[in-house]
Amino acid sequence: MKSLLIFFGAAACLMASCSTKPAQTLSGLDPARFQTEVDGRQTALYTLKNKAGMEVCVTNFGARIVSVMVPDKYGAMQDVVLGFDNIQSYVTESSDFGAAVGRYANRINQGRFTLGGKTYQLPTNNFGHCLHGGPQGWQYKVYRAEQDSDTQLRMIMESPDGDMGFPGRVLATVYYRLTEDNSIDICYEATTNAETIINLTNHSYFNLSGDADQPITSDSLYINADSFTPVDSTYMTTGEILPVADTPMDFTSIRLIGTHIDEFAYEQLKNGNGYDHNWVLNTRGNQRQLAAKVVSPQSGIALEVYTNEPGIQVYTGNFLDGTQTGKRGIVYKQRTGICLETQHYPDSPNKPSWPSVILKPGEEYYSRCVYKFTIEK
Repeated sequence: MKSLLIFFGAAACLMASCSTKPAQTLSGLDPARFQTEVDGRQTALYTLKNKAGMEVCVTNFGARIVSVMVPDKYGAMQDVVLGFDNIQSYVTESSDFGAAVGRYANRINQGRFTLGGKTYQLPTNNFGHCLHGGPQGWQYKVYRAEQDSDTQLRMIMESPDGDMGFPGRVLATVYYRLTEDNSIDICYEATTNAETIINLTNHSYFNLSGDADQPITSDSLYINADSFTPVDSTYMTTGEILPVADTPMDFTSIRLIGTHIDEFAYEQLKNGNGYDHNWVLNTRGNQRQLAAKVVSPQSGIALEVYTNEPGIQVYTGNFLDGTQTGKRGIVYKQRTGICLETQHYPDSPNKPSWPSVILKPGEEYYSRCVYKFTIEK
């Protein structure tokens, strides 16, 4: 009798341990493969689900969106973002896949800006400029995660004064909310104890076909913008704001991404190696107006973007080069993902006529980006 009790007790313990093991996600991710320690902080994978069956997986390493499962026009669930299936690849491989980028998304000319009469020098990591907050921007740091429910998640970053050369201690929170209409509603809030600059965004690479082997050049793109900020050969904004009319930059009517993308006789496409530019949105901060839209003819999945930001950087994965292997063992080749980064304009700290990115003590930074997924049959 005693041996039977021991057997059943052991069996019960085994069942309990099995029941507490994190289940594989709808996108096929194993949460255990996202558990490690980085700089003394624990990483994990967090899953959001809504009643419609949509699933979004996020890791607190860089507050990165790892997978997004949405239905296609046939009712099949598709993962529509690029990324890795384990934390080690995010830690060891240089990438911005899915990240909440900070302190300053995009580029700052020569990594230098002046604030309050003092000049600050940031590390340079891209053609002599500071890109995405420097080589150890927030996308390479562990956020503190707090999951409120199946549909809400908070990622908290405490950035000390002098972090990558930026002044002021900043407390920032990235809110991820999965809505019942299949939207990922991302809000950024931040405060500082000293005057600083800030510009946060999400850097997900979308492939709406659900097949990351396929390029995004056959997808259609709309951008609600009559002008853009041109760049030089080092991808730095020149300070001009030019009209898109009668140029390959005109997406005011929806059209195929690949129609003009390789027309390098047009200097801006040559400079960007394709599309890697900031468009000046016509929405003027109105979050109810459509800022941009991408549609995959293969899956019928459409992505709408709404934001209070004045600009959006559209990057067509021009530098994906087959050296990184992502989820499902797929090698990420050139132009197999498109980024839609809502933002203030690149290098705004050095261009005083552009919308300000200065955050002062007593103020609160607020930015919002909504990625809404729909079906077009």
